[in-house]
Amino acid sequence: MGETTAQDGGPQPPSPALPLTGIRVLDLSRVLAGPWCAMCLGDLGAEVIKVEHPERGDDTRDWGLRTGATNTSYFDSANRNKRSITLDLATPEGLATARDLARSSDVVVQNFKTGGADRLGLGYADLSAENPRLIYCSISGYASDGPEATRPGYDIVVQGEAGLMALNGEADRPPLKFGLAAVDLFTGQYATQGVLAALFERERTGLGRHVELALFDCGVALTAYCGLEAMVRGHDPVRAGNAHPSIAPYGVFETGDGPIVLAVGNNGQYRRLCEQVLERPDLASDPRFSTNLERSRNRSQFLPALEAELARWTRADLVARLDAAGIPCGEVLGLHEALTSDRARAGTLVLPQGGDAHPGAHVLAPPYRLDGERLPVRLMPPALGASSAEIRAESDARRVGEIRAEPVDGKP
Repeated sequence: MGETTAQDGGPQPPSPALPLTGIRVLDLSRVLAGPWCAMCLGDLGAEVIKVEHPERGDDTRDWGLRTGATNTSYFDSANRNKRSITLDLATPEGLATARDLARSSDVVVQNFKTGGADRLGLGYADLSAENPRLIYCSISGYASDGPEATRPGYDIVVQGEAGLMALNGEADRPPLKFGLAAVDLFTGQYATQGVLAALFERERTGLGRHVELALFDCGVALTAYCGLEAMVRGHDPVRAGNAHPSIAPYGVFETGDGPIVLAVGNNGQYRRLCEQVLERPDLASDPRFSTNLERSRNRSQFLPALEAELARWTRADLVARLDAAGIPCGEVLGLHEALTSDRARAGTLVLPQGGDAHPGAHVLAPPYRLDGERLPVRLMPPALGASSAEIRAESDARRVGEIRAEPVDGKP
């Protein structure tokens, strides 16, 4: 492979410091959960080849805002550190190329409807028979051995079915979905963990594994402590919105010029809030408010008194005083404001795509840091089929090498 820059969209030799250098991932998935898993593996150094339909590509190339001739903001969010090849899996030629790529891959990620990959000859049984070291990751909506195995999986549907909407939002408002596709994203992260564990085990056994994730299973896992509380109660906890059901003050509060997050975790912090920040020691000594249990019990009296005091300060001044007193707090920023903040800029968390991308096109950096260094964006999200010719040429070269290495008349 020739060296090019990340802005060109072409491949770069992965840094030897990256832990998955030398691992090849074949990404047969689309939309979010599967591509997110493959992207995480790419962030960690794997070579990721994304297979897309020759005409429409990944569905998400038509979602969000246009950032290039075939790219969108949604597609870009889940497809950095990948190359794209276009294959029509409805043709013998496309399937043959996909199988050839799978034979030389360490990991396959797919999210066909249950049974779809098997019908194409791209299922675990077929591919692992040709490549016993293959880690094969299947992502579906529901358990593959359950009565709903063939149902398609959609994040918003699972948010409703798994009870996530029931715990999100205000108590006097209808159930509310998360602001982004939380189930898809968590499923992608869980899938990455499963693949990494299987790769680790392969070092001992020499054999691959079939890693399976279902969106519904991950949605239930995501309920975490709220789910277990519902089981203890025997009914749903009351939705608390931005507040905390058992801690006060803990949530979003208005200052004189904008909202802040205030998280007072113990009574010592509360006393410092009253005495050092608000200069209202009487609020700390008031028996109705002196302990968290009393503040929680007397919210209807406590919160109006606190809110009136907070509104007297500008946000910047109040945050500075809270920080000085060691009280957890932060500004509530707009999304664009957060991504362009000094904090995000100092962390190099948002990178311009450059090249032929829209001037406003950016990519988020991987969150991983190893030995003090953030892992790089080696490849910007690819244009549809941008590496098709290159990947086919590499595949042909591998086949020639394999043929030359085969024994002749029983001799190597």
